[in-house]
Amino acid sequence: MADQLTPDNLLALPEEELNSKFEDAVKQVREGPANPNTSMSDKLKVYGLFKQATIGDNETTAPWAVQLEAKSKWDAWTANKGKSQKQAKAEYIANIKK
Repeated sequence: MADQLTPDNLLALPEEELNSKFEDAVKQVREGPANPNTSMSDKLKVYGLFKQATIGDNETTAPWAVQLEAKSKWDAWTANKGKSQKQAKAEYIANIKK
């Protein structure tokens, strides 16, 4: 069953099913209990995938380096540049459901 949650297997799903699983994963993050064992790098990775999945490539201007949180989020999103929104959704789901 766990092999069904790989990005490659998720990409093979019909778009409606992928979107439904993505919405379920987003809901789990927003409404579920926070996992105290989640590292900041994992949180930023998921944030970047979410932004890529919902908006696409980051075309915004980078915040100043002294704006640490904003710059970290910008970097996490920009790390996914060129990735399709469908691929980002699949990776987001796989990361949330692992």
